[in-house]
Amino acid sequence: MAAPSGGVNCEEFAEFQELLKVMRTIDDRIVHELNTTVPTASFAGKIDASQTCKQLYESLMAAHASRDRVIKNCIAQTSEVVKNLREEREKNLDDLTLLKQLRKEQTKLKWMQSELNVEEVVNDRSWKVFNERCRIHLKPPKNE
Repeated sequence: MAAPSGGVNCEEFAEFQELLKVMRTIDDRIVHELNTTVPTASFAGKIDASQTCKQLYESLMAAHASRDRVIKNCIAQTSEVVKNLREEREKNLDDLTLLKQLRKEQTKLKWMQSELNVEEVVNDRSWKVFNERCRIHLKPPKNE
């Protein structure tokens, strides 16, 4: 699933997380998808498993790349906000509202950066399941 065409709202972490949750649907449902589309040995003649695995492979690659772009884009945007707030803070050390905003943005940035780790775990799990079921039907390129 691709990111919505309207762009990503990186300002609200809850919206950012919700978007990632929706975008991870393919990974959350991969076991079900493989069970319903890749045949067991006794049904192998009825369905083209290599084509099904190829399509699923392409879908996973696209979903992972899309989420990676969204996460890294939001990290870059939030990093820029933090940088600007730090510069403002240095000019006005007595502004507690500015300090509070800076801390809030720094926390959001850390959460976004932690989503990269979550993404790695989600992707690894999906590829493990995919490879268990599709390794005899499809040999994906070694660039994963």
